[in-house]
Amino acid sequence: MVQYKKRIIISFLIAWVGTAVFAQNSLQLQDKILDKKIQDSTKGLFIEGWSIGNAKVLNHFIDLANRTEINTYVTDVKEDDGYVSYASEVAEVKDLKNYIKKFDPVVTLSELHKNNIRVIGRVVCFKDPVMSFKRPDLALMNKNGEIWKDKEGNTWLNPYNKECWKYLVNIAKEAVKLGFDEIQFDYVRFTTNGDVAAIDFGKTKLKKYETINGFLAYARKEMPNTVISANVFGIICESEKDTEGIGQYLELIGKNMDYISPMFYPFLYAPGQIVNNVAFPKPDLDPYGVVYNAFTKTKARISTVKNYKAKLRPYLQDSTESSLEPGYFQTYGAVQVKQQIDAVYKAGGKGWLFWNSETEYSEDGFLPKAVAKK
Repeated sequence: MVQYKKRIIISFLIAWVGTAVFAQNSLQLQDKILDKKIQDSTKGLFIEGWSIGNAKVLNHFIDLANRTEINTYVTDVKEDDGYVSYASEVAEVKDLKNYIKKFDPVVTLSELHKNNIRVIGRVVCFKDPVMSFKRPDLALMNKNGEIWKDKEGNTWLNPYNKECWKYLVNIAKEAVKLGFDEIQFDYVRFTTNGDVAAIDFGKTKLKKYETINGFLAYARKEMPNTVISANVFGIICESEKDTEGIGQYLELIGKNMDYISPMFYPFLYAPGQIVNNVAFPKPDLDPYGVVYNAFTKTKARISTVKNYKAKLRPYLQDSTESSLEPGYFQTYGAVQVKQQIDAVYKAGGKGWLFWNSETEYSEDGFLPKAVAKK
């Protein structure tokens, strides 16, 4: 009788454990499905590193996400000043002090995740005036043997140097361990700002786009289970192959990425630029037209490429570019934000990101959460 009771108890425990494991696995699967839905319908904003480290600013953006359609924020893991935005344990970052404590990633990510907000970690790649200065063996060099500098005096890492790849990917891998939901590579390209003809890239037969694609393939290999995206120039979606000579070839760059984010900022297009066979005399004045046509052409081009992995999730403009000639720019606000979002949807897109380097957004341009859920 005692043995019989023991068997019943053991059977019950086995069944209970099995049910618990099944329930846990089901919840994990549901979480993955939910996260994938949010990824594909990302509605996000970029928040600069110092800003997200300010409790008042962070709370403001958490509140914004809780009351509007915003569900994602992008912030700097590594900025274009070359510094990682927090105290990193990556050996070379730590040893060379290539970081500035702009925010505490553990605290920040915890607060955002508690409010069901996805966080994308932006990793600026080859524009790096810190590491390239401290490690000149990794820098772009002049043919005269000196470190090459762009028009602003910045030094860059050499994309052909695979030690640079390892450095960047180690920073990205640490960010994933800290809890970032996605890695977004920016400045994943060669420079065009300066006397490029004077650069000595070293002994290589690889084309620039082969090198950039190689770096992204390496990142994918090192982070097989991480959501990875890449920011690209909007103009590569209009140009053939790697016309700009930056290493970004639309039909190839998305093969190892989950998402590509072309920067469809209207102000970046030159007056008279043709996009999808439509001429734009003053692009900044027609945000809907620029974004709709840029997205439409990009979508059509990548649809013809077999096994193209990356989905299209553009960066859009929420800034007034008064540096343009009078008559060629306008004040951007909620109207222009809504026009660009509408253009993405009309062209068949689901997700979008907005950029404002000052972290000041036209918040009235975003739908209230109750309306967005309908």
